[in-house]
Amino acid sequence: MPKRRVVLTGVGAITPVGNNIPDFWDAVVTGKTGVRLLTAFDCSGFNSHIAAEVKNFDALRYMTSKQDKRLDLFVKFALAAAKIAFEDSGLDSNKMERERIGVYMGSGIGGLHTIEEEHIKYMKTDPAKAPSKISPFLIPMLIVNMASGIVSIELGLKGPNSCAVTACATASNSIGDAFKILQRGDADVMFAGGSEAATTPMGFGGFCALKALSTRNDNPEKASRPFDRDRDGFIMGEGASVVVLEELEHARKRGARIYCEMMGYGMSSDAYHMTAPDPTGDGAVRCMTAALKDAELNAEDVDYINAHGTSTQLNDKMETGAIKRVFGDRAKKIPVSSTKGVTGHLLGATGGAELIACMKAIENQVVPPTINYETPDPECDLDYVPNTARETKVDVVISNSLGFGGHNVTLAIKKFVG
Repeated sequence: MPKRRVVLTGVGAITPVGNNIPDFWDAVVTGKTGVRLLTAFDCSGFNSHIAAEVKNFDALRYMTSKQDKRLDLFVKFALAAAKIAFEDSGLDSNKMERERIGVYMGSGIGGLHTIEEEHIKYMKTDPAKAPSKISPFLIPMLIVNMASGIVSIELGLKGPNSCAVTACATASNSIGDAFKILQRGDADVMFAGGSEAATTPMGFGGFCALKALSTRNDNPEKASRPFDRDRDGFIMGEGASVVVLEELEHARKRGARIYCEMMGYGMSSDAYHMTAPDPTGDGAVRCMTAALKDAELNAEDVDYINAHGTSTQLNDKMETGAIKRVFGDRAKKIPVSSTKGVTGHLLGATGGAELIACMKAIENQVVPPTINYETPDPECDLDYVPNTARETKVDVVISNSLGFGGHNVTLAIKKFVG
């Protein structure tokens, strides 16, 4: 049977550069970074003092005060982004066939705020009384699937409901899996993406211990510099990203606005190391190749690549090499950029935010820049659209997401043509 066509009809995001899509896109395309000195807690003892934190988030705009007390921050972000996407999609809650609408949302880490707060409370209590001080909401607040579960409950969506947990590939995995659910006919609409809120002493401290974060503490706005020779680590971010994917005829029937068409989904494993990417780029090569094959596209069709581009020495060099292997002589002619200089690295939410940026690139026919690109690296020698957005033809885009554990995901989207 032919695969059903799937289109993107709604988007929502909570990010360090805006809690709505217009603000998010304006920052991404103009290069206004959300990276600052960390304010959530005293990080003076850590080697990095920099993060990309969500600002001015009012949970009560999206939920009741009771829910605000009973949900971890990553679930609050997810619910907010999903409600924004729901409104953007134009779905009518009175006309929805709820059994045919599902949710696929994940998180790389889950409810770390809750875990730390409850553990501190436990350790400060008389051992004889400590068990009674554990919140009955501890487990449902911390488990990763609760983002997807709460979105389903709050929006009344009774179709397929699941989540991916693949580190920084999580949102892209969730979107790709939702895409396949729609293609095979198991649902007509899917809300998909990821959420992360792990900027806590233990979460931040853990990445510091890995020496994965930038220590450019005297100039935080310049700290995230993908593909630049002087890059020294990524910037921990937080937020949520949700896209509404819809079977084409279902979208047409209700007169939905169509942003773009989902075309392909590739995934692979490095099978190499817990945290380091395979330096040969083998996993990323196979992943991009699989996405193009699934989309029935050729390498010559791609107009823009949104790179994972973390601003780490290992990732950026490896991803550059992988792109060159997939696209051959044409690699240096394709605009490649990373938006993480603006947003920081949203971990489990990053792939969805970057797919939204790709959709906006197609909509506006403009490629967002890689900011803070100042000193070329001989081992990173592609066209990274340095510092300034570029107006150009953008009809076919691929977006890469790579995660600890060797997880690789590539999504392919295309300008919608009826």
